[in-house]
Amino acid sequence: MHFYKIVRMNTSFGIDVGGSGIKGAVVDLDTGQFMGDRIKIATPQPATPEAVAATVKEILDQAQWDGPTGITILSIVKGQIVLSAANIDKSWIGIDAYDLFHRHLGADRHICILNDADAAGLAEVAFGEEKAKTGQVIFLTIGTGIGSAFLMDGRLWPNTEIGHLAVDGFEAEHQASSAVKDALDLSFKKWAKRVDRVLHEYEALFNPDLFIVGGGISRRFDKWGKHLTIKTEVIPAGLRNKAGIIGAAMAVTPGRFLHKFEVLPVSVKNKNNESCL
Repeated sequence: MHFYKIVRMNTSFGIDVGGSGIKGAVVDLDTGQFMGDRIKIATPQPATPEAVAATVKEILDQAQWDGPTGITILSIVKGQIVLSAANIDKSWIGIDAYDLFHRHLGADRHICILNDADAAGLAEVAFGEEKAKTGQVIFLTIGTGIGSAFLMDGRLWPNTEIGHLAVDGFEAEHQASSAVKDALDLSFKKWAKRVDRVLHEYEALFNPDLFIVGGGISRRFDKWGKHLTIKTEVIPAGLRNKAGIIGAAMAVTPGRFLHKFEVLPVSVKNKNNESCL
């Protein structure tokens, strides 16, 4: 058994759709902590909209959760329309994600869909690394690909997706994701050189005050962070790979975090032009 059914005003459910796994948990919105176990199911292959939505429903059924649900996807999302598809099936492009998930989860369920890295960045501001709250911060999620969230004094500029910027003729995430490290069986030192090259490019283009690195690989930051040579400070995310779930849960609570944490996701809206946050 994964969860007791929880019906409380200060909780919601976050689901993080990744390239290899779909994860979900009930989140206490006062503390950012999971309330019960995290559920994880392998991302279906191919990761079509219908297959992913069915897997999301399976997670919610296991959790016995029928309340507000935030969902992250590996895409640019505007007005709940999916505009890109990175590490998921290309059939996502042009899909109305709002209608898709309501068909699978129920028309009456309050949902919000947003970019996975944006959700993680929002969570880091609210519950993670204190340094995320001030200055110009680039939050990176390194996993199957490289996601990004741009933060200015804790406020989000959404849908940046700089993992697709070309570095030395190739997309950054095709050079320095943790999936590349695994595929090529690179040592932490050799892989860190690839990350360093990408960060040098980002540093030159954007001049941030700080890089924060999330995703599962951030748990081993002590093994590879020491090999980075850029001038800008780089630190691991305080929430590690929990941030996507927490940020998704935050996104489905209108107004709550805009006031408390001064987070402003300027384009995270549904098709009715209603802000998710």
